[in-house]
Amino acid sequence: MVKFSKELEAQLIPEWKDAFVNYWQLKKHVKKIKLSRKNRLPSPDHNNDFGRSIFDPIRFIAMKVLSTKFFLSSNNNTDEIIQVRSKSLEDGSDEEEVLYQTELVQLFSEEDEVRVFFEKLDEELNKVNQFYKAKESEFVERGEILNKQLQILLDLKQILSDRRRKPNGGVLPPSWSSSPRNSDFSESPADMNDSSKEVSQTDEVIAALEKNGVNFINSAAGRGKTKKGKPKMAMRIDIPATTPTRTISAVTSMLWEDLVNNPKKEGPGDFINRKKIQYAEKMIRSAFVELYRGLGLLKTYSSLNMVAFTKILKKFDKVSNQQASASYLKAVKRSHFISSDKVVRLMDEVESIFTKHFANNDRKKAMKFLRPQQQKDSHMVTFFVGLFTGCFVSLFSVYIILAHLSGIFSSGTETAFMETVYPVFSVFALLSLHLFLYGCNLFMWKNTRINYNFIFEFAPNTALKYRDAFLICTTFMTSVVGAMVIHLLLRAGGFSPTQVDTIPGILLLIFIALLVSPFDIFYRSTRYCYLRIIRNIICSPFYKILMVDTFMADQLTSQIPLLRHLESTACYFLAGNFKTHEYATCKNGKLYRQLVYVISFLPYYWRAMQCARRWFDEYDLNHLANMGKYISAMVAAGARLTYATQSNHLWFSAVLVTSVVATVYQLYWDFVKDWGLLNPNSINPWLRDDLILKNKSIYYLSIVLNVVLRVAWIESIMRFRTNPVQTHLLDFFLASLEVIRRGHWNFYRLENEHLNNVGKYRAVKSVPLPFRETDCDG
Repeated sequence: MVKFSKELEAQLIPEWKDAFVNYWQLKKHVKKIKLSRKNRLPSPDHNNDFGRSIFDPIRFIAMKVLSTKFFLSSNNNTDEIIQVRSKSLEDGSDEEEVLYQTELVQLFSEEDEVRVFFEKLDEELNKVNQFYKAKESEFVERGEILNKQLQILLDLKQILSDRRRKPNGGVLPPSWSSSPRNSDFSESPADMNDSSKEVSQTDEVIAALEKNGVNFINSAAGRGKTKKGKPKMAMRIDIPATTPTRTISAVTSMLWEDLVNNPKKEGPGDFINRKKIQYAEKMIRSAFVELYRGLGLLKTYSSLNMVAFTKILKKFDKVSNQQASASYLKAVKRSHFISSDKVVRLMDEVESIFTKHFANNDRKKAMKFLRPQQQKDSHMVTFFVGLFTGCFVSLFSVYIILAHLSGIFSSGTETAFMETVYPVFSVFALLSLHLFLYGCNLFMWKNTRINYNFIFEFAPNTALKYRDAFLICTTFMTSVVGAMVIHLLLRAGGFSPTQVDTIPGILLLIFIALLVSPFDIFYRSTRYCYLRIIRNIICSPFYKILMVDTFMADQLTSQIPLLRHLESTACYFLAGNFKTHEYATCKNGKLYRQLVYVISFLPYYWRAMQCARRWFDEYDLNHLANMGKYISAMVAAGARLTYATQSNHLWFSAVLVTSVVATVYQLYWDFVKDWGLLNPNSINPWLRDDLILKNKSIYYLSIVLNVVLRVAWIESIMRFRTNPVQTHLLDFFLASLEVIRRGHWNFYRLENEHLNNVGKYRAVKSVPLPFRETDCDG
């Protein structure tokens, strides 16, 4: 049977951990009462102890019966043991704040320890009540705002549906148009009356919308009119530019509205942008989903705390041989976090609203959005991970033996192998190593209760788990090593090198086709999510930056050797060198050498542009300082590339200075900003106050390891190389060290982000709303 303390730790909401009942601290107080009770019991008379007796079981049963009778007789009136009083305090708001305080009515033999226990229990009860009331008020207020937003949306959709029924389809109705000739029929007096009624009804709707914060240009009292005397208006809906498409749409829409709504121009009518309303509907739908999720978390918070109070009071009763739990639990059940039903009623209301307006009255469909089911761990995934791991080890052993027997690394064939096979296979090796480390990250984040799905905003029903990451990694490596064995066997079998050397290219094309495949196979949701993130990284300045985008861009800065291998592979196959085997054609080309600089700069450039966009959105100078770190890395990378071709003292000094500056800059940002360490005033020397890992020495070792791996660039100026094979192997080893450093960095980066969420009790995503609040100016 699992202890409740472990069950509570497994089920509590990580971001709200500090707001839960401190069950472990209360258990320590109960143990103190137990120890104090043992110390006060009379010690047995050892002088009369002559060993065991056959009457010992009878004596034990008699003592048990007598103690039970005494226990029952002393607890006939349980209400007199403790008395829980509630005090009402006015906190300036409409509702009064209630504080609970327990008084000991009956004297206990361990009076001091019991009093301390109940003081701590009162403190925990008041803490839970206050947190629950604050979150409940926040969610209720959010619900009211969402109801207003939804009503605005419904009114706008009603206007659009009315306009679709008009002959001019989508523009302002005939009664609003600039000229009566826009209508294809003549208006009778009855039609004129109907038209005037429509105008008055629409004006009422628009006036109501303006009161709720919708901004209509040239509307209401200040609404302009055309020469024909008809009203002219347009509407703005604030849609945040979270993607490149929305950014471009926002810019073009702004330019279009400036042209269409120019008072110097006359037009047949103004359009209400249907795309904006669709975006607004998606935003409101997402906001309702997050509200429902937050209400569910608050409901779980209430039930877990109730069970915790029940469990700890039962432990106290057992230790003290008293019945105090009944009296205290009555007070707990009367407290706000148990007695209030606002959360349950609001959840029911959200379910009905979502089912009606966003699921076409299909409750089952609505529940898929509101309560997404997480995928259960499959034993088949674990089986295939073990199977492919065994296949990889076996094939790799076979490859090493065959390579040694065929002399693939001899002086005559090493150049051909390193120029044709090495670049492609090293790409898959580095990618598989990165996936393996990401799987280790997922495993550690899960075990340490770091809510990575919330931080990355992943859907829980499609998010990749650590077993899945290991499966992808082992599948890649098994396929790659299998292709290497086939390549070696065909080459030893006398096949044409032109045909054999196409195997790495074919393998690369197969994996690219699998990555973009539209079929629902091999983690399609994860593949498409990856492609969307890469698209957003490339278009960094044009959209709002999310945590997952910056995280993935940081991974790309550690995979620059992989990108350079892709460049050489593309050049080798696209230029047709696999037919002529002229390996130096690409490397001697001017365009190839220039692209080396571009590829080495691109990941740092993308990351710098993300920092620039975040500064533009948030006006935080830390983002500009972070951008400087990536610019310094670009300068150092350029200096090292130039020194590789122009080995003189000038460029040696430039590499040394720029690399030292960039490394110090990066180390400072790693430890202080990304990991939140090196705090001299912390209770944990030179770390931080809150640590997820219990062993502090791990953090100090991680600091040292990160410093060592950050200075691996020293090899580029020392040049420990003798032949081409050793040069390529050393480059691969250094690239692997950088990938390992990034995987090591990932854990502490997300740990710090998680602790920031915990410090702010941030467990629900804040979704921006499309329409301004009522108190905003027009």
